[in-house]
Amino acid sequence: MTTSETTSTSIRFDDQVAIVTGAGGGLGRSHALQLAARGARVVVNDLGVSRDGAGSEVSAAQRVVDEIRAAGGEAIASPASVTDPASVAQMVEAAMQQWGRIDILVNNAGFLRDKSFSKMSLDDFRAIVDVHLMGAVYCTKAVWDIMKQQQYGRIVMTTSSSGLFGNFGQANYGAAKMALVGLMQTLAIEGEKYNVRVNCLAPTAATRMTEELMQADDLALLTPESVTPGMLYLVSRDAPTKTVLCAGAGTFSRSNITLTDGLHIGMAADAAEQLAANAGRLAERSGEIVPASGFQQGQMEVTKARAARS
Repeated sequence: MTTSETTSTSIRFDDQVAIVTGAGGGLGRSHALQLAARGARVVVNDLGVSRDGAGSEVSAAQRVVDEIRAAGGEAIASPASVTDPASVAQMVEAAMQQWGRIDILVNNAGFLRDKSFSKMSLDDFRAIVDVHLMGAVYCTKAVWDIMKQQQYGRIVMTTSSSGLFGNFGQANYGAAKMALVGLMQTLAIEGEKYNVRVNCLAPTAATRMTEELMQADDLALLTPESVTPGMLYLVSRDAPTKTVLCAGAGTFSRSNITLTDGLHIGMAADAAEQLAANAGRLAERSGEIVPASGFQQGQMEVTKARAARS
């Protein structure tokens, strides 16, 4: 299904500064190039690690910087490891010294260490959480007060269908990616009054991280460039906030964490048995909502309890 709707308003980033982590190739490179093409000054961050996080190659970021400059854009390279808060602070300071502001942060850096949970070492689990979750935390923390003081900021966390829906062999990756959704949910609330909008992008793209997982014909459709428009929307001036946008092969959808209307059972001795007997009603999705905050769950539960007493 396609749409014939068009818009005459271009999304531009003139005079804005963007940091894109993991931008030496794949999705990050596509994000950095498109931000620059639309006027942004870009910090191209990449440690240059392999698919499993080993090694480093500073030239990966520099090559993308050279592409941006050759096209007439402005960019600087950063080899900072997102797992090192001191290196992240230096990257942010370099951007501030160069351009005096930071408007956009795209947390994209990451790698895979896929194994079934039985075969996965705790080191492999921790390494993925460190780069995907804590890397995003360190980078976001480093720009957060800058954006608040500016009264403007756009932040994207790169989540994944592996976190949203699960995927065999990716317990570490899925846990980290779903944690980013939780981080986004709270930061979107805290940043709202400062015009700092925080969203998640769940991409499906043909990169070195997916080349062994999908068929060649499908990979040909899943280009990084087909995902990047979703990122551009999420960091635009009119961006939403608290949104999980799924993107791949030019298709875009929204994923929501919802709360069903539920049922009140009370605190009878057989409450667990009643719950099991009413599992179908528990799963009924008519009337479900997307809560504005976690507080709404408690509100709903207390409201039902009071209604049952009256």
